[in-house]
Amino acid sequence: MTHRIMTSFALIMSMALGTHALAQSGQKPAASDHAPANPAVKSPDAITWGQLSKGRNSFTEGEARTRLEKAGYNRVDQLKLDKDGLWQARAQLDGQPVHVALDYKGNVAHR
Repeated sequence: MTHRIMTSFALIMSMALGTHALAQSGQKPAASDHAPANPAVKSPDAITWGQLSKGRNSFTEGEARTRLEKAGYNRVDQLKLDKDGLWQARAQLDGQPVHVALDYKGNVAHR
């Protein structure tokens, strides 16, 4: 039951943030120098949403694409690794275009 509540809360927050994100089209998610420090993600299935961190990214392009798709994004296009270690791409979420990014920890964010 708790898992169901947390999943519902995450979905509601994603939808709320998604509408705000559409108003800021053209901006890409950015890494923060103030993101909390923690080790790189160990589980290949762990998907988290949070502040993106700069750092050396060891995900391959295929792994990054798979993680973004598991997080609910589709039509992932123009996937590129940027200078901050973020995989950046254009994608769709619930039929809406977004810029999405994945950091070396497995955190996902979109605008």
